Amino acid sequence: MSAPNTTVPAALKPGTIEHRVDAGDCVHRGGYDVLATPSVVRLLEEAAMIAIEPLLASGQSSVGSTVDIVHVRPTLRGQLVTATATVVEVDRRRVATRIEVFDDVERIAHGRHERFVVDEDDFGARLAQKAGHATAAGE
Repeated sequence: MSAPNTTVPAALKPGTIEHRVDAGDCVHRGGYDVLATPSVVRLLEEAAMIAIEPLLASGQSSVGSTVDIVHVRPTLRGQLVTATATVVEVDRRRVATRIEVFDDVERIAHGRHERFVVDEDDFGARLAQKAGHATAAGE
């Protein structure tokens, strides 16, 4: 992924993840445990990582940068949720995905999520440096 490329490879498949909503995914509203929006974001990020994986070279990973979703319908604890991310744009290290999330009844969320490709060694070094500063600041 070195040169700019706004054309998405034709053979690239969407990333999909299924998840049964449990208590840890929920907030209590209207007398029911319902899927919380932060849990929707976690699922769409996981789907996007699956979609982007074929674009990554050895030693690369991706990090989320933007999330723009509309969470339009509630989902009850126990329902099955499917999150799908489709790569719609690749521009150097930035990869944009269109996301949709369905429960076993209807579409519950949709929007866009962008990720940046990072070199794992460089990213790990920056995290180690930050961890050193965070530890020093907390003493």
